[in-house]
Amino acid sequence: MELISAIQERGSTRAFLNKPLAKETLEELLHLAVHAPSAINLQPWEIVVVSGEEKERLSRLLVKRMKERNISCGPGAKRPLPEYYVQRERDLLDVMLPNLPEQTSFQEFINEGSCNFYGAPTAIIITLDEVFSNARLTDIGILVGYLVLAAHALDLGTCPIGLITAFDEDIKDELSLTEDKHVVIGIAVGYRDTKDPINQSRSLRVPLDEVVKWR
Repeated sequence: MELISAIQERGSTRAFLNKPLAKETLEELLHLAVHAPSAINLQPWEIVVVSGEEKERLSRLLVKRMKERNISCGPGAKRPLPEYYVQRERDLLDVMLPNLPEQTSFQEFINEGSCNFYGAPTAIIITLDEVFSNARLTDIGILVGYLVLAAHALDLGTCPIGLITAFDEDIKDELSLTEDKHVVIGIAVGYRDTKDPINQSRSLRVPLDEVVKWR
């Protein structure tokens, strides 16, 4: 698959087939992802691949903690969002709401879905060592971009998940990660369920003149 096609076609997957990923497939994906550039070649990421029963245990724990602590997905804003950001959220709701399971609210679907990785057979957890400042989150972002595009080229679905950072300590305990690692993001990975309506939802992109300034 050509890169431009992958960029244009790729979308987040929120319904996966109950079909495990072979270790060889995951290794191929990660070999491609770690070609991502990083500042002075630090490659500051650490990647934890969680599958099978361990992934199911992690999902159950995160859903339980989410409900206990009443934690919900949000934009992570420091103050009320300007209207143009709010409108982009509304645009997403408009395309997703008609495809949600019956009797399920958007927030419920997103919160529980994030915590169980939308039923994907594999969760990839990316951590950053505390020795680094937040500047190195840029490198993690580039890695995630490479990973989701490589997955699409391999006919795999992905969904980056930020909500799990709220459960940093729980994840480290469950996966026996050291205290000097911080959970930055999770990525659900698996085969797309092409029959599920939710995977037909495609978020819109605003015109370039709304986000680009020329000088």
